[in-house]
Amino acid sequence: MSSTGTFHLVVASVGETRFDGAALSATIPTTSGVITILPHHEALVATLQKGTITIRETLETKTVDIEGGVIEVANDRAVVLL
Repeated sequence: MSSTGTFHLVVASVGETRFDGAALSATIPTTSGVITILPHHEALVATLQKGTITIRETLETKTVDIEGGVIEVANDRAVVLL
């Protein structure tokens, strides 16, 4: 997906997928501070804190309120498990 300037983002909890698709960016509250994931982001794993994930798509912006979780980023793909 990186050729289009996007990366694949999945935001899911047990039994529910809140987002699964291409994103231009995702701003996420981690326990170390707020980070923004962009295409070609360096691999990382981080724990999340209560807050709001802001997902920028090509035509709109979506938000997802979270209570916590983890994120793993690798190979132009980010997976958030809540």
